[in-house]
Amino acid sequence: MANPNLIKSSYLIDVVKHRWHYLLISIVILIPCIVAMFYLMFTQPNHAPVKLGIDFTGGTILQYGVNNSITPDQISKIRSELEQSGVSNPIIQNMSNTGSDKQIKNIISIKTRFMGEKNNDRIDKITMVLSQNTDAPQLISTTSVGPTLGKELLKNSLAALLLAFLGIVIYISFRFQADYAIIALAALFHDALFVVGVFSILGILYNVQVDSLFITAILTVVGFSVHDTIVVFDRIRENNRFLAKKYTSGEIINASVNQTLARSLNTSLTTLLTLIALYFFGGETTKDFVLAMILGIIAGTYSSIFFASVLLAWDKEIKAKKANA
Repeated sequence: MANPNLIKSSYLIDVVKHRWHYLLISIVILIPCIVAMFYLMFTQPNHAPVKLGIDFTGGTILQYGVNNSITPDQISKIRSELEQSGVSNPIIQNMSNTGSDKQIKNIISIKTRFMGEKNNDRIDKITMVLSQNTDAPQLISTTSVGPTLGKELLKNSLAALLLAFLGIVIYISFRFQADYAIIALAALFHDALFVVGVFSILGILYNVQVDSLFITAILTVVGFSVHDTIVVFDRIRENNRFLAKKYTSGEIINASVNQTLARSLNTSLTTLLTLIALYFFGGETTKDFVLAMILGIIAGTYSSIFFASVLLAWDKEIKAKKANA
């Protein structure tokens, strides 16, 4: 049962009083994300809002370990020489080696169109160009995905996302009233849009591509976000059941958010500490996945406290005005 003494005159965070500030922060953050997504949708042949990696488009990625540092000018020169040797539209990324092999200083990742077993001559051309521009390149990994398999994987990934959202819609609609469910879904959309938008910006600026791990990260972020929002909504509903006759909806929402604030922040901070450690000390191949998780947890924590609760307070205020009219 809710304790009436928990309703105070002032709180650490007043989500109702400063709601326009919190909504403005969301708008300012999301506008660049939306612009970047639309830019890629109109400029890319596949009209995707992010740059799709080999998992979804098909192709071959060759990774070479080199002993010397690579400058942007060297990358441009390597790209130009590869195109002259017949390797069309190579996508080149230079990454610092964080593995145990200290003899390899940098890793050069080169993505080209799909190469089957009979395309060793193209691999030889790429190796020769790198030998002329770097110090003792070593081919350390080759990954190939056929175009048909890539399209099928993209289709299945999108289906998984839609099923996850559908399941959340059914659960929230059953657990809460319609207004709670709609606002919780708006918070989910807010978080997913932020993560996808940041990767759109990174794709434009640094040619960052998303793979199947990114879909896993989005699904995890959606689950974390809805869990955090439900915790806040549960407390609001519980307080509202016993205190609605004595206090306004704004006072109850403020009290509920502050009662769950420490739990939300502690849960998010402990998770973020682990993810930050993984980002800086984990493997290079999981960095984008971990970054998506970090962004999603930050967005999910923010939306459950400052976005979903603000929208709920706004909704309750509008309904109260209509009831009194």
